Amino acid sequence: MSVLAETLLGDGRRLRIVEPTPADAAELCELIREAFGNRPVVDPPPPALTETPEKVAAALAGGFGVLALVDDAPAGVVIVSVDGPMAGIHRVSVRPGFQRQGIASAMVEVAIELLTARGVSAVELVAREEFPQVVSWWRRHGFVEVDREGTSITLARQLPVRLAAPTAEDTQDIGRRLASVLRAGDVIIASGDLGAGKTTLTQGLGAGLGVTGSIISPTFVLSRVHPSGVGGPGLVHVDAYRLGSFAELEDLDLEISLDDSVTLVEWGAGIAEGLADDYLEIDIRRTLDPEDETRWIFLTPIGERWTAARAELEAL
Repeated sequence: MSVLAETLLGDGRRLRIVEPTPADAAELCELIREAFGNRPVVDPPPPALTETPEKVAAALAGGFGVLALVDDAPAGVVIVSVDGPMAGIHRVSVRPGFQRQGIASAMVEVAIELLTARGVSAVELVAREEFPQVVSWWRRHGFVEVDREGTSITLARQLPVRLAAPTAEDTQDIGRRLASVLRAGDVIIASGDLGAGKTTLTQGLGAGLGVTGSIISPTFVLSRVHPSGVGGPGLVHVDAYRLGSFAELEDLDLEISLDDSVTLVEWGAGIAEGLADDYLEIDIRRTLDPEDETRWIFLTPIGERWTAARAELEAL
């Protein structure tokens, strides 16, 4: 089984996420039935309780799975189906004794990254309304309700568009090209480790918008306003690194310029989402190889405005 991700749990145990094969179906079937059997009884019972190795093997052959190993012990599994641009998440299972340690989140994150690499645009799943804590968990992971039939709720989310930037110049160029998609009122929330390239991308974006002033990290002044030099929208560049809440962000009075400018908030994840119902998430990541300068830029459309612009983002 190929290793997809590796980290340590809070108690120091090693968590590895691997890709199982159809040959692992019997072991995965046992894990799924154990995990679902630990849930409260509902009527009708979930089909996972009667899962079979044959069905699991067929699902893996037609799609793929992600398996969580804690110190080499099977702890959780997710089955993923793929149908063109749409994917489905099924049988999200974590064994009793391994729950509440972030294992399900880790598996879903890896599954979404694999789907993004395949060019899948959206993913959906079905949750039961009898388990409101499960529905809330999926909502916290960016899923929204798109359909409901009886007690079954269909939840879906858009997946990121992934772009490669081998050099800092490439990161700036992606920013310049992204500017052609932007319009007044747009909100961008940019994330990434220190030095990942958030400000570099913003510099390219500012150049594409034709704004004035030198774009540098606004850490010490929290926000900088760059008026347009070509009659288009200005750029409001915000650094939320030292802000602890949306209320603190509101103190910057960004609503004054929201409608007339493009607002980009660095370190804004978990804070700036309240600025608009529609926004573009940008997550910039380095490769694991310290000798490789490549950045992977993930663009996630949130809301109708950006979902409609997905083709333009993919064209970047």
